[in-house]
Amino acid sequence: MTREIDHESGAPIKIEAYDGPVGGWGSATSIAHHVKHHAAFGALPELVRQNKTDGFACSSCAWAKPAKASTAEFCENGAKATFAELTSLRAGPDFFARHTVAELLTWPDHDLEHEGRLTDPLRYDAAQDRYVPVPWHEAFADIGQRLRTLARDGGPDQTVFYASGRASLETSYLYQLFARLYGTNNLPDSSNMCHESTSVALKEAIGVPVGTVRLEDFEHTDCLLFFGQNVGTNSPRMLHPLQEARKRDVPVIVFNPLRERGLEAFTNPQSPIEMATRSETRIATQYLQVRAGGDIAAIAGMCKALLDLDDAAIAEGRPRVIDVDFITTHTHGFEEFASFVRAQDWARLETESGLSRVALTEAARVYAKAKAVIGVYGMGLTQHKLGVDNVRMLVNLLLMGGHIGRRGAGICPVRGHSNVQGQRTVGISEKPELVPLDKLAEQYGFEPPRHKGFNTVEACEAMLDGRVKAFVALGGNFIRAVPDHHRMEPAWQALELSVQVATKLNRSHLLHGKVAYLLPCLGRIERDVQLGGVQTLTVEDSTARIHASRGHHAPASTRLLSEMRIVAGLAKATLDPNPKIDWDAWCADYALVRDAIETTYPKDFKDFNRRMHQPGGFPRPLAAAERRWETRSGKAEFKVPPALHAAFEGDGGADVMRLVTLRSNDQFNTTIYGYDDRLRGIDGTREVLLLSAFDIDRLGLENGQRITLASAAGDGIERQVKNLRVTVYDLPPGTCAAYFPECNPVIPLAHHAQESKVPAAKSVPVRVLATAA
Repeated sequence: MTREIDHESGAPIKIEAYDGPVGGWGSATSIAHHVKHHAAFGALPELVRQNKTDGFACSSCAWAKPAKASTAEFCENGAKATFAELTSLRAGPDFFARHTVAELLTWPDHDLEHEGRLTDPLRYDAAQDRYVPVPWHEAFADIGQRLRTLARDGGPDQTVFYASGRASLETSYLYQLFARLYGTNNLPDSSNMCHESTSVALKEAIGVPVGTVRLEDFEHTDCLLFFGQNVGTNSPRMLHPLQEARKRDVPVIVFNPLRERGLEAFTNPQSPIEMATRSETRIATQYLQVRAGGDIAAIAGMCKALLDLDDAAIAEGRPRVIDVDFITTHTHGFEEFASFVRAQDWARLETESGLSRVALTEAARVYAKAKAVIGVYGMGLTQHKLGVDNVRMLVNLLLMGGHIGRRGAGICPVRGHSNVQGQRTVGISEKPELVPLDKLAEQYGFEPPRHKGFNTVEACEAMLDGRVKAFVALGGNFIRAVPDHHRMEPAWQALELSVQVATKLNRSHLLHGKVAYLLPCLGRIERDVQLGGVQTLTVEDSTARIHASRGHHAPASTRLLSEMRIVAGLAKATLDPNPKIDWDAWCADYALVRDAIETTYPKDFKDFNRRMHQPGGFPRPLAAAERRWETRSGKAEFKVPPALHAAFEGDGGADVMRLVTLRSNDQFNTTIYGYDDRLRGIDGTREVLLLSAFDIDRLGLENGQRITLASAAGDGIERQVKNLRVTVYDLPPGTCAAYFPECNPVIPLAHHAQESKVPAAKSVPVRVLATAA
């Protein structure tokens, strides 16, 4: 164990291996600490309503909510999100009167958000370098006038309307309608930074842009494959169905560069017996530490082993290993894919994946015995230059066994933010072909824009070259979440207008446009009272089920507005009146918005208001789950990947590492709850670079040494993150890891997935520059 003081947190640094389970007493202790840390004792009664049919949907992850909820249907990180929202701390006008923006920019991200809830609408005053209070009506009027002027003088595409993924279905629908009535499809969202690779890959391969697995499928599966998904940190409630599966002796095969405790051991904090006896459930039955960027090679190795097993079965007259009937009836392109797989050399597959032939063949044998396989994955597959092809390769593997459209089987992308999938469902998309524009035109009597809008990377590129003048953000911490900070921050500050809807202060609010507004909104857990009474919102989870969500807690301030009212206020101040739209009526009764959503999307939202309280949520129809393939060929598509891995500049250099960016156990997206990454044994700091003992020795470094991490993109632009502490960790040779968003500065904006433009943050070319030991 080592001890030193972190210069940012001011806390002692403690780094020691953690071999305990996820959950258990560690989770209980962390929850107790955070309720005190956030001064949120009043939030404790709300936990019993979290993820319940008559309560609120967690504002953290989008994992499925069961029809029969447990007494405590929340996880450690979900509790932290609730405490953060219901903190008794406040960042009101008096706080901003005491601190200039220049001063606040020197604060750590954690300290900014830890000041508590925003209470009043604010406008940046350049003369004072402070945010000052402004009445709501003045804020709306000025923003509306400036947006109208921009649209008149240079066109509506000078404005970007960004959504973070947390807003409800109702608010998201209003927001996309506002943007299109304004005249633009510039509707990037947080999907562009995480699961856009999923949306592109699955739509092409199986005809739907989302997963095919429902929560109940976990009760019937007999094999689970995990790729790049850290369940212990990002979706801990998923551990409950995993534990049940393991009790049925269902094998769980994990492909992940780091050994994550959430996929190794779990103690259920809701089980008195497990807590009293400190018993653990082993999760992974085989843990394969794939090299960063080696997923295509790893899956190709499994596919090659399956074809070898199938050949042997044919020769010996045994039943086939692959599902020939399914492949013949329901798929297209198998022969070309099989030829590609057979042509691969095992030595190269081992080198590229970092895994042995023996290990991949063993994984294939387990898969071959299964009747129903679920393929689970997260951003460990999507955030690569070949992220779309990573997802398509997992689809290829599942199709070989007929594991899509079968009970207990399917593909299961695990989304992050709580309604990031749902906001896409109701029109938050820069791609006009994904939105029923003709229906919107008929419904609201206007001509929607038909040209493609900016996704996140394209919005950043347009800011860099001056094409974007205004940025409206419905939540999020955009400038902190994107790559290339040292280029993007000056471009962001050159905006003519930035408008940000938020609950708490973050760095994007301080790196503001020339004219800047900060508009505080109600949180999801707070009581939303409008003229029509207490309102209910809805969200969509990762398994395409729609849930009602109603807050009960008193709002943090009487001057907060709901997200719905803020979006409507901006729309009314910006747009000409439309006789077919009554923004005020919609805000008074959200059921009217749900009626409008049903009209626009009748298949997905049939009987919306009646069904939204259904326990476990009501399902959106998924054609692929019924083996109806809405693809070009009318069948599920096999696809040959363009390469086994994505080459980048410097790839041949022995000193070039592949960086994986990580979230900690005390973090959700860019929100830093604290400095304790308990599950990795790192406490008191986030300034670490995780390296294998082999690479530390190979590069001539020492454990504990301070280094500079530098981009090896080869584009002539210097990108560095300094003062990271070398920390020995169990990683494959050539792979290193460090925290997001602190290491985003070394990721080039151009380093993104080739088809989806998702930043490729899970395989970034970097060099380690040694400083003093």
